[in-house]
Amino acid sequence: MTDALNAIAGGALIGLAAVMMMGGIGRVMGVSGIISALLNERIGAGQHAPGRSDFIWRAAFVAGVFAAPLGHLVLIGQPPAATFDASPGVLVLAGLLVGAGAVVGSGCTSGHGVCGIARLSARSTVATFAFMSTGIAATFLMRHAFGG
Repeated sequence: MTDALNAIAGGALIGLAAVMMMGGIGRVMGVSGIISALLNERIGAGQHAPGRSDFIWRAAFVAGVFAAPLGHLVLIGQPPAATFDASPGVLVLAGLLVGAGAVVGSGCTSGHGVCGIARLSARSTVATFAFMSTGIAATFLMRHAFGG
């Protein structure tokens, strides 16, 4: 499959998963919220006691995220292509910044960008504009201003 077809297929699957989750259990597919609540439930700090049904679907969702590359390997016959043009330290820093942004923005790209905009949420539209414009500016600076 070409890169463009992979991107289209991946986007379609994300959209389908978001619709199934909203229609099936009435929940928004915001990954940062799912993981945060899963961790809080597991340590007993969340609104729900450990072992409740919310823990089960959250754990299944996270397991599916990690199992997806294995599914790609089985279906396509090779692992998904992934290239990282940054050092491990930069990747860790980037992950921490994304996590901090998800906390400050009360959600992540999947919650705001995929689900929130689909629900015509003004807050999600503003949040999506903020993280997309920041990402574009950061990429421009890294590639052109700092010679990356």
